[in-house]
Amino acid sequence: MTAPVFVVEEDFRAGPGGRYVLDGPEGRHAVSVKRLHPGETVVLTDGAGRWAECEVVDTEGKDRLIVHMHGVNEEPVESPRITVVQALPKGDRGELAVETMTEVGVDAIVPWQASRCITQWKGDRGLKALGKWRATAREAGKQSRRVRFPEVADAATTKQVAALLSAADFAAVLHSDFEYGSEPLATAELPAEGEIVLVVGPEGGISPEELTAFREAGAKAYVLGRSVLRTSTAGTAATALLLGRTGRWS
Repeated sequence: MTAPVFVVEEDFRAGPGGRYVLDGPEGRHAVSVKRLHPGETVVLTDGAGRWAECEVVDTEGKDRLIVHMHGVNEEPVESPRITVVQALPKGDRGELAVETMTEVGVDAIVPWQASRCITQWKGDRGLKALGKWRATAREAGKQSRRVRFPEVADAATTKQVAALLSAADFAAVLHSDFEYGSEPLATAELPAEGEIVLVVGPEGGISPEELTAFREAGAKAYVLGRSVLRTSTAGTAATALLLGRTGRWS
């Protein structure tokens, strides 16, 4: 079992003798929930690639974990970088999509208000939903032992998604209309580095107008296989395929 991961909000540095105190909600989780003991190993990270392996020395009260820090490391940015533009699913399936894509290894997630989305992110409701997606990415990143969590961007319009596709080294739209002429993603020619942007549409599908905008931005339509996946699982399956084909899982 790999060491549990805890997030340090500030720029963490060890004190005299390598001593560091993890407190607050993360310290409480380590002490009162995980019940860590002296001699056990933990990993502290800022979620942006900086991390340190530490040995538990002691605990204080219910929310202070005392550790010895063995220096701070920097995990390099992965390449090619994979961004998934995720159309807003219904209910809590959006958080499910974020959770599983994070566990698989996606680098960035962009919520997209597609024209056929039933869910609408407006006002405070939209800000609350975005906060849930970001909290889910953080928790899933910890659970999957990542030290560089995926970025969850603000909700994007179709025009903004098209701009992302235009700037990508490989731009793909998952489109399950088999009469459209979509190519298999499994045989697409992928870049060895740079940016891959993948669009996952809503349950009702991507509209002809959106497909036209994305095609004009340089994206092509692709399918994963003979079956049609739900919007909350398609991004995870496609990311796994791309990670394997680009060598990031080797």
